[in-house]
Amino acid sequence: MKIKFQLTFLLLLVSSITFAQESVFKYKKLPSVNIKDVKGQSFSTNSIVNDGKPVIISFWATWCKPCVRELTTIADVYDEWVKETGVKLYAVSVDDSRSMTLVAPMVNGKGWDYTVLLDPNSEFKRAMNVGPIPHTFLLNGKGEVVWQHTSFSEGDELNLIEMVRKLNKGEEIK
Repeated sequence: MKIKFQLTFLLLLVSSITFAQESVFKYKKLPSVNIKDVKGQSFSTNSIVNDGKPVIISFWATWCKPCVRELTTIADVYDEWVKETGVKLYAVSVDDSRSMTLVAPMVNGKGWDYTVLLDPNSEFKRAMNVGPIPHTFLLNGKGEVVWQHTSFSEGDELNLIEMVRKLNKGEEIK
């Protein structure tokens, strides 16, 4: 009887943790935080919208090699993605005040055609519960977080665009 009770308790605990994770990460609205753009102008995260089309938010840093690889890989196909799906990408640098000056030269040198934002105090990063970077979020047309991914391996961009295509078709992301 004791084993049956322990198994039931364990099953309930796992179920509640799974449900809690889904409710925390799925359909979460973006928090309202004031950060800066690369020109030093104030930018409210409430401005992250795309006229009902999907939005990608990628947290990155100049010193993070996987982050730079991810954004460079996406840059190679970004124009095609925009034409096909209307997606918009916001690259949010979490470089601190010491390395923040490296962001604009890197972005210009790489030719990234994204909206690049600066979060040197990690306020937006903390509000989004970002741990290790790169950390990529996908928002639906309502601005709700429907998918997220950490790290980067070659081919991850194919999974990301497939998720964007599903959103455009009105399919649910699982």
